[in-house]
Amino acid sequence: MAAKKTRGRQKIEMKKIENEDDRMITFSKRRSGIYKKASELVTLTGAEIGIVVFSPSGKPFSFGHPSLEAVANRFLGSSQEHPNDNTHPLVEAHRRVRINELNQQHNELLRQVDEEKAREKILKQNRKGRETQPHWWETPVDELNHQELLQMDAAIDDLHKTFLAKLNEKTAAASSSIALPIKSDEATSPND
Repeated sequence: MAAKKTRGRQKIEMKKIENEDDRMITFSKRRSGIYKKASELVTLTGAEIGIVVFSPSGKPFSFGHPSLEAVANRFLGSSQEHPNDNTHPLVEAHRRVRINELNQQHNELLRQVDEEKAREKILKQNRKGRETQPHWWETPVDELNHQELLQMDAAIDDLHKTFLAKLNEKTAAASSSIALPIKSDEATSPND
């Protein structure tokens, strides 16, 4: 087995990352994580949030709900409304209802995914169980009792009849001339 190339989810020491590439990757991942948590907080509580983050290279990134400007103006105590912030309370209420509906749909889909994963696990276990057990025709005859031998004989007869019916069907379909079908009672069995 090959050695694991990544560290996975490990607790890392809280100190500045020296490698610049690793630092940028960590910044990008953590920034998206912060945005996700802020978005969840907005969805769950209806809070107004504003986040400004500067990358190690100095590039600003922001997240705001309803907008960063609206949150900043409210924080700074500005009484003037942002010109683009003309959401009517009815529109805002409809938006919140829609968000709740989408969250319910999301939760239902997650539940269905969990059910399907559980179903897949059961199917894999069943398949693994079938792979370890021999097929009925692979069972050594010496290990069978009289009743099991009779059942196996009946199963083989059924299989033979099904085989002959399929053979006749394929032969009739394949030939353009009249073919004589093989009759099951004319066929010889190994017991005769």
